[in-house]
Amino acid sequence: MENINSIFKEYKGQPIALYGLGTETKRVLSGLGEEFCVVGLLDGFRDDGNIYGKRIMPLSDCIEKKVKLIIVVARPGSCRAIVKRIGGFCKEHKIGLMDFRGKNLYAQNKISYELKSTPGITKKRLEALVDANDIISFDLFDTLVMRQVLFASDVIELAECKLKEKKVYINDFCKKRQQAEKELSREAAPTLEKIYQHVLAQSESVDVSARKLAEIEWSIDYQLIVPRQEMVDFARELYVRGKPIYIVTDSYYQRERIEKILSKCGITFFSDILVSCEFNTGKTQKLFGELNKIAKGKRCLHIGDDLTADIENAKKEGISACQIYSAFELLEQVGYFGMWEHMDYLASKIKIGMFTARMFNTPFQFETDDRKLCLKAAYNIGYLLIAPMIADFTVWFWQQVKEEELGNIWFSARDGYLVKKLYDILEGRDSSVYFLTSRLAAIRSGIEDEADIEYVAGMKYSGTLQEQLKVRFGIFVNCEETKGKTLSDFSEDIERKAYCNKKNYQRYIEKLNVKEGDIAFFDFVAKGTSQMYISRLVDNHLKGFYFIWLEKDYMKDKMLDIKTFFENTESDGCTVYEDYYILETILTSNEPSVIGFDEKGDPVYTVETRNEENLNCCAEVQQGIIDFFREYIQICPKSELYIDKKLDEILLGLIHNLSILDKRFMALRVEDPFFNRTTDLADLI
Repeated sequence: MENINSIFKEYKGQPIALYGLGTETKRVLSGLGEEFCVVGLLDGFRDDGNIYGKRIMPLSDCIEKKVKLIIVVARPGSCRAIVKRIGGFCKEHKIGLMDFRGKNLYAQNKISYELKSTPGITKKRLEALVDANDIISFDLFDTLVMRQVLFASDVIELAECKLKEKKVYINDFCKKRQQAEKELSREAAPTLEKIYQHVLAQSESVDVSARKLAEIEWSIDYQLIVPRQEMVDFARELYVRGKPIYIVTDSYYQRERIEKILSKCGITFFSDILVSCEFNTGKTQKLFGELNKIAKGKRCLHIGDDLTADIENAKKEGISACQIYSAFELLEQVGYFGMWEHMDYLASKIKIGMFTARMFNTPFQFETDDRKLCLKAAYNIGYLLIAPMIADFTVWFWQQVKEEELGNIWFSARDGYLVKKLYDILEGRDSSVYFLTSRLAAIRSGIEDEADIEYVAGMKYSGTLQEQLKVRFGIFVNCEETKGKTLSDFSEDIERKAYCNKKNYQRYIEKLNVKEGDIAFFDFVAKGTSQMYISRLVDNHLKGFYFIWLEKDYMKDKMLDIKTFFENTESDGCTVYEDYYILETILTSNEPSVIGFDEKGDPVYTVETRNEENLNCCAEVQQGIIDFFREYIQICPKSELYIDKKLDEILLGLIHNLSILDKRFMALRVEDPFFNRTTDLADLI
């Protein structure tokens, strides 16, 4: 705090307030000279009482006291949450908002897709620092391991959801839980059970023990924790080389639970663990002093993410320290990729947290000169960029089926292949049908008259009439037979063949054991052609549920019953209308397209045009989507599932801004045999 007076010198003599009640606030107060006029302290959980010789006041008092600056005393991640909470009020009343290191919290990092302007340590430089020391200690949370949620407070929100499922209700649960941790951590390092004892002391008529509450939060948190794999591997290499490794962590989890976390993340190599609640002191208090006792004068390096707790406090004890970025801080450095305004809902924070835990899992993002952010594997393209959008669509489809109480659910081939898998995961059982169809199969079986043929002819085919008859209708004629003719000249042949195709298709449908009632008919991006012709093959009414309904106005006279995830009114500035070809290429089945059925009702497929490399690449992308979806619905309670299409679009849009290094993915092609068009995926990206 030596330079804090110079940081805020322009506010000398003016009313200022400090936001935060932790021990760091006490240090900031003692560091500010008498020429600074601190009129009170603010907090998100308390607005009365006294602490550190100052009054705790509500935010509204800042107006009366003519506060010119609020200094936020909190970690960077918490600072952003606080800005979201009070930033609007401060701007409205022209109150400055800075963190205690002098950063203007109104300033947002610009969206970037590289880290060229961010100072960061390389692995080689970190190795050199390690070699210069005898003992290495690591922070645990956000250094060696991290959570798949955006903020630590999200764990508490999830715990509240779990309590509600168990019919346990505690008023202001999240507020009380966070306030209890803050109050008990000022001078000591409490266990989680002690924190909940404090919560229960502030609550009335709650029929649950502090131990049970602590167990619920622990089980949720444990599920969310993943290793920062490259840091874990780095630490393992040091241990194998003979370096003593210590884990030094501020945590309300006792040693037994910390060991479980370490074991889950493959961290079985350490000399000892120093946990704050075991020593009843934290890093900002005397925990590094305990490490010094172990070091016994040997040179020690501590590696952690928190500038205050890990770096400044280690150095105070004469321990060398090196800061590595947490995943959240790396996300902040790139301006959150524009996602900051989409963090209001728990489901959205979970999605961003899962993204961050994988995209910025490694702190070693500074190994190349350009520091361009890239995706090396097809799996990660699916998990990071495509999965959130498809997950929300699946949730929407599931909700529509529930609301309308539909018992027949058909996911039409081939775009329904992956979505059916996700739907069944969400439903918890195989309750839907993968319905074999295609635009070609539906038209070949559903055409009945000249008007139908004119409708098909209106969808211009990129080729000769001879080719169109072959591809669209399975009718083979020579070139001479088509001279001077149009499609309608072959109407009798088309209708005759359609009659046979219809009978064969209906034999297939009979095998599906269709129940009474409407059929939920999935199509991904379509005009409704398949639905229109398939509806002629069954007695049930088809209710279409589409990702995008193309040419909706043009199809009005067809009287189709369709709901759509993206409305036409959302198309302006909507990246998904530009990128749905990419999605269609990925969602598709590993089987070729169905063009009809034989007399037994068995499918007849077209010739496969994709090679093994194409199919393997798509399978890897799909596996990334499936794994994301499983994890997402395991983390997010069904009651909290929230569809955030704008957030999904931001993530999908990254496909145009990150470097895609998987050559197999870039070599994929978008094929549409119905129109006889082929496009290289690279041209769409």
